[in-house]
Formats: sequence, structure tokens, C-alpha cells
Amino acid sequence: MRKMTEKNLKEAFAGESQAHMKYAIFAEKAEEDGLKNVARLFRAISFAELVHAKNHLKALGQMGDSMDNLQTAIDGETYEVEEMYPAFRAVADLQNERGAQQSINYALQAEKVHAGMYQSAKQAVASGSDIKIGAIYICKKCGYTVEGEAPKRCPICGAPSAEFKEF
Repeated sequence: MRKMTEKNLKEAFAGESQAHMKYAIFAEKAEEDGLKNVARLFRAISFAELVHAKNHLKALGQMGDSMDNLQTAIDGETYEVEEMYPAFRAVADLQNERGAQQSINYALQAEKVHAGMYQSAKQAVASGSDIKIGAIYICKKCGYTVEGEAPKRCPICGAPSAEFKEF
């Protein structure tokens, strides 16, 4: 693939990915505001943006088998933990941006857990089987992730167990 086309597809993937997430978040807000049809519209178009992002990722040749995809996920989570969020935190600290400090800390702590979970999954797949995992709970406030059951209080943000979503 030529460099300019590759650059364009990467930018398009980033834009479509952001639109997908943004519209999904907007749908939640519309639902909270009692606007069910606006929420449905946001969810529908969010899905369309996901389709676009998926097509771009495939065109870039970045959709691998499950082992490749797990390694990509491990690499991404590790980068966030070791490089990206520490650098972002330093800037937020320097500029005394409280909201950013909290958001970055929540993500940093949760990403550490995610990297470990992906590593366990990769080991299982490498041995020829699917991962053995129970219910997964995600804190709706900070993204902390735990297998088994939700804690009484989130160890990162202190949210009660009722604030965890089960997967």
C-alpha cells in the first residue's frame, strides 16, 4: 500500500473510531434525557461508524488471527501503562488539571489489569484452548476490570458494587 493511502486510512480509522465512541456516549446521554429516539439514532449511526472503522482496519491489513490480535492488545495496553499515560499524567500534574489527572489515573490503573488479562488469554490460546474466565465486571466510573464478582467498593475510584457492569 502506498504511504499516502496508508496514512489516509489510518486517519480515517481514528476518526471513525472516535465517532463510534462519541455517538455511543451521546446515546447514553440522550437516553438519560428521556430522548429515546435520539438515543436510537445515535446508536444506529455509532454502529455505522464501527462498520467504517472495521473496513479501514481490514484494508490496512491490521486484522490478524486471535493470537496476533491479543498481542496487539497487549502491546497497546503496555504502551499506555508504561509510556502514554505517565507522560500525560506529568503534563496534567504540571498544569494542575484536576479533571485530567483523575481521568488519566483511572485509565492508567485499569489498563494495567487489562494487559494482564490479555496476557492470560494469549497463554490459553497458545496452548490451544479458549481462556477460562468467569463473569467480568467493569466499574462504570473508572473502568476498573475484575473477574469473578464486583468488589464492594472499586479499589481505584471507590464506587460501590452497584456501579459495576457485568459481562
